[in-house]
Amino acid sequence: MAKRYYTCVVCGRKFPEGQGIIIEKAGVVLHFHSRKCAAKFLKLLIERLDDNTARKVLRALVKELSEARRAREERVKKTI
Repeated sequence: MAKRYYTCVVCGRKFPEGQGIIIEKAGVVLHFHSRKCAAKFLKLLIERLDDNTARKVLRALVKELSEARRAREERVKKTI
């Protein structure tokens, strides 16, 4: 059985199935060979969003992650 290879959308590097980062959203599949390429793509994507859309999405995401972090801290907090 031949291994399947993907091509990184940022740098063009080929990588085998089971490695890298693959994201599928809105019918688009994105392949990244490393977290560095994924971060570069994410930075470019955020820079190109219009301010209103970016503000709403980023605030909602920050709020969601902050709440999850607080809940996690409460679960592991030691009680004396």
